[in-house]
Amino acid sequence: MKIELMRNTGSVCPHRTVKLMWHEVKQVPSQERRRNQGWHGLLSNIGISFTDGLRHLGPPVLATQGMVLGSRAPIPEDLLPPGHSPQKPGVESTLPGFISVFLPEFPHRTFPGEDDFQILGFIAKGSFGPILKVKDRSKEKIYAVKVLPKSEILKHGVLEQSKEEVIIQRQLSHPFLHNLQDCWQTQRHLFIMCEYCSTGDLYTYWILKGQFGDDEARVFAAELGCALGFLHDFGIMHRDVKMENVLLSDQGHLRLADFGLSRRLEQGARAFTICGTIQYMAPEVLSGGPYSHAADWWSLGVLLFSMVTGKFPVPPEPDHCNMLRKVRDCPYSIPKTFRPALALLLTELLCKNPANRLHSLERFKRQMFFDGTSFDSQLLQKRPVELILELKNHPDRPVKAMRGLSMDYFQNFDCDILHSPTSPTDLSPTLANIDLSQALATAQGCSE
Repeated sequence: MKIELMRNTGSVCPHRTVKLMWHEVKQVPSQERRRNQGWHGLLSNIGISFTDGLRHLGPPVLATQGMVLGSRAPIPEDLLPPGHSPQKPGVESTLPGFISVFLPEFPHRTFPGEDDFQILGFIAKGSFGPILKVKDRSKEKIYAVKVLPKSEILKHGVLEQSKEEVIIQRQLSHPFLHNLQDCWQTQRHLFIMCEYCSTGDLYTYWILKGQFGDDEARVFAAELGCALGFLHDFGIMHRDVKMENVLLSDQGHLRLADFGLSRRLEQGARAFTICGTIQYMAPEVLSGGPYSHAADWWSLGVLLFSMVTGKFPVPPEPDHCNMLRKVRDCPYSIPKTFRPALALLLTELLCKNPANRLHSLERFKRQMFFDGTSFDSQLLQKRPVELILELKNHPDRPVKAMRGLSMDYFQNFDCDILHSPTSPTDLSPTLANIDLSQALATAQGCSE
């Protein structure tokens, strides 16, 4: 089991998003989960990471980032990548392993040369590295490329999660999803290339506007509902629906992005991992499960409530225990100024009992709020979202889109963009010093 707290600064009012992930190795019996919930509040210190594949939650232990707790049986040598020796993890022997562990999801090749790709700039800071704006010269097309340092992926034990992200995206193609174009690896980094959305994300426009009217909310709700319905029909939970992950096309229509926390879950199955962005997380997710696809519809309800009111129904708390307490106590009162149809929709989405919550696209379509609205993707996108196009030229938009992010981060980022190291001595110091067997053990524990 791995328990990790991550902060992605600048994402919510007051400019902070807390992402919390709790990977359970096996389904912990409900009695045992209740016994351990008392000390989960200790995880409120951002940056604490428990990075070993522990089988059960133990007593509270404080650790600094990267501290390993307990021990784990070594991985058999026949399961390790070729050339890897767990006894002597020198750079010479580990080099092939740092390529093979990311195969076949990330094919190994060099980054396209300057004659093929032109790096136009930086778009944003991802969880582990920058997102680049890149032009494919042969196609005369611009893409967004997420750069993931292998050292960070292995250090945080998210190897399988990174693979799952591209496995899921390869299976999907939908007008309201941010579609994968390509992915590959070099010696030091992973690259995930998607379509470029020049208009930015919904959160930036929410900050600029303050709140949206019914007409804009109806369009975005219909499009996001279509995206969730499509995902759930394929047995996929997104688990991080929020305004920052809603990108906008040139005409202002949405593309649901970032499948980094998504997982495959069949209809009727249940999950137990506490993950997502804390102010969007359903009560059953905050409590450690069991939960299902209905949790995504709760997140949609929080997003819509925030869009039309200008504030979150429950402000974000620093840890999931306090957040769960606030969510359970909150009556989720709908402002009396809302039209009855909108109030009814939000009430059904923000139902604390997932069994009674609106959790299917068919039921979503039948809401009075959507009377006269077509859910055909082509008809929904036939007219541009005028408000978004007007705000796109707002003088404050570039600053709001950066959300206080300094360019120093990008300037100091070590990335083998224009060359790919071919010898062990070209590995970054961080990657060269990683014990691959321990990193694989951590990843194995997190993925079971």
